[in-house]
Amino acid sequence: MSDSGTLLIVDDEPVAMRNLAHVMRKEGYKTTAVDNGPEALALVERQAFDIILTDLRMDGADGLQILHAAKKHSPGCEVILITGFATLESAVESMRKGAFFYIAKPYRLEEVRQIVSEALHKVRLRRENHSLKEQLQRMKGDGHVVTRDPAMLKLLETVHQIGPTGCNVLITGESGVGKELVARALHQHSGSPQGPFVAINCGVFTEDLLSSELFGHEKGAFTGATTAKAGLMEAAKGGSLFLDEITEMTPSMQVKLLRAVQEREIIRVGGTRPIPIDARFIAATNRNLGEAVAMGKFRQDLYFRLNVITLAIPPLKERRGDIELLVEYFLKRGAQRMDRPVPTIVPEALALLQNYEFPGNIRELENIIERGLALCNHDVITPQHLPNELRIHVIKTFRNRGDRTPTLEELETDYIRWVLDETGGNQTRAAEILGIDRVSLWRKLKKLRLLTGEFGTHATMAR
Repeated sequence: MSDSGTLLIVDDEPVAMRNLAHVMRKEGYKTTAVDNGPEALALVERQAFDIILTDLRMDGADGLQILHAAKKHSPGCEVILITGFATLESAVESMRKGAFFYIAKPYRLEEVRQIVSEALHKVRLRRENHSLKEQLQRMKGDGHVVTRDPAMLKLLETVHQIGPTGCNVLITGESGVGKELVARALHQHSGSPQGPFVAINCGVFTEDLLSSELFGHEKGAFTGATTAKAGLMEAAKGGSLFLDEITEMTPSMQVKLLRAVQEREIIRVGGTRPIPIDARFIAATNRNLGEAVAMGKFRQDLYFRLNVITLAIPPLKERRGDIELLVEYFLKRGAQRMDRPVPTIVPEALALLQNYEFPGNIRELENIIERGLALCNHDVITPQHLPNELRIHVIKTFRNRGDRTPTLEELETDYIRWVLDETGGNQTRAAEILGIDRVSLWRKLKKLRLLTGEFGTHATMAR
């Protein structure tokens, strides 16, 4: 059932028009139907439709005129042309002028349903992208925070709200969810920040090196300190200091940081003179900081100083509505970086991504898409361009046999049968998804007795 897309049907054969309108209304579309071109042109000029399904040859105004009017008055509309006089030349001409699809009569209703559904999906995706661009424009510098997830949008509203206050913020979330991106968004919304955004990962330095990086050092403070050096806290003057993986700090380093946050001044390593600092502190961790405090691994007073506001970023597995949006974003960005056309991703590959748990979150998704871009040769990403773990994940979760662990052969049988169901029995497509050739698939079907009709479903499909 469609989610109430608006559809205009134009056909100068009243019976065909009424029948098609009846079918599309049953599918859930808000359908308007007219039996002549001039009336359709008048409607298009004063009303926006998601999709227009129009006959090509009509008296008064033909389908190409309606297509032209639709692109002029409603650029986001998709037009599907139907004709009983199909020729290659007319098909090419209509597509060149912006038609979504060209259907020859007599058509199958199932074909029309599928094409209209695909057109509506494209309309909505374009609309969401436009909304996203407006959102990103409003958010200025945080253009990489790509989301339509309600929880994330609410979090970003909080970022807008607290940005100008300058208060310290704690960002929590699993590795790879985008904590630094949210921190940068917070910095961009700090009114008119005069200073820079300075980031450091507290988990990659020894205590001495971290102290030198944060607080700076004086000349001669240690071997190799031939000149004085300002630390990152001084460098972040008027801006934001992002302390990633704050829980990796040693207890003694936590004491030094507490003094800096509390007193708003630091003393360089090897120095004696207090130096005032003026930076917003944004801390982040992939651990439960409250538990670390309770276990005595993190100072409670420092926790309270840093945790004026907490922003908890949900993992990608709780934001599945963002996966398709992020895939498109990474495809476009990766293709631009590689100076190549933006590839498409087939529905089967996208389904694998949408069903995956993503332990590495957005960072893992980005790496997967980069891999797909590197491996695909024909500007189409298929399941064979994705890591094996995604297909293994589907096998592992495909069927639950209660208290009995299924055998590998049972899992393979179930998975192959599932893929065949997904492809409507198309062995060539199934083999492509499975990452094997068609002959190998035939052998597996024979071995697993999926050719004999024992399982029923694929007895005829596997020919």
